[in-house]
Amino acid sequence: MLLVRHAQSEWNRRFGASRVDPGLPDPPLTSEGVAEARAAAEQLRRQGIRRLIASPYRRALQTAVILAERLEAPIEVEPLVRERCAFSCDQGSPPERLAAEWPGLELGHLEPLWWGGVIESVASLEARARRFLERAARLEAPETVAVVTHWGFIRCLTGQEVGNLGAVRLRLPEGVPTP
Repeated sequence: MLLVRHAQSEWNRRFGASRVDPGLPDPPLTSEGVAEARAAAEQLRRQGIRRLIASPYRRALQTAVILAERLEAPIEVEPLVRERCAFSCDQGSPPERLAAEWPGLELGHLEPLWWGGVIESVASLEARARRFLERAARLEAPETVAVVTHWGFIRCLTGQEVGNLGAVRLRLPEGVPTP
């Protein structure tokens, strides 16, 4: 399984310039982020990616849709792989807004406040990561799956910090590892 951080969002661009939270809930990708995602698709194809699992945040969905078009891969939206709710960008969009933007994606399983709505504790993030690992351990051909997710979730699972469109290979050993 490959964990892929989403492409550059408007929040990333502004925060990177000032180190101050710009107050942008669920921001879209920048034009640079769109270009990054387009360029990354070929690399994922060479790694044998045939399915995508994506966080419901707009930046992750936009990244996943760009990748999916080029990979001709289906997308499954999974709130377990969302970012730890801590900054303005981690306030998500209601499912009906996401459905209007992406009518081809299955979003009916999302709770109204799927992102949690308040700052998430580290313990909660770790428990959510364990639930995802339990689910991932049951996937067919996990080596062909890329998970479009976020910095904090990847760090929780692997201890690695990655930039936009950074990727980390996650091997699922016998039994479920604990983050």
